[in-house]
Amino acid sequence: MPHNFEVYKDKKGEFRIRFKYNSEVMFSSEGYASKSSAMSAIESFKKNGPGAAIEDNS
Repeated sequence: MPHNFEVYKDKKGEFRIRFKYNSEVMFSSEGYASKSSAMSAIESFKKNGPGAAIEDNS
């Protein structure tokens, strides 16, 4: 699969999300206190991301 979400625990013990495309990290999330919160964030990205507007602040 060329793209995936990865959940990992950082040095502070918080759960974070990485989105990878062709093994390259495209974005990382803030830290979450629980793994279930990180998993909920992934579901939110998947549900709400396709319809998200693009904001260009340049």
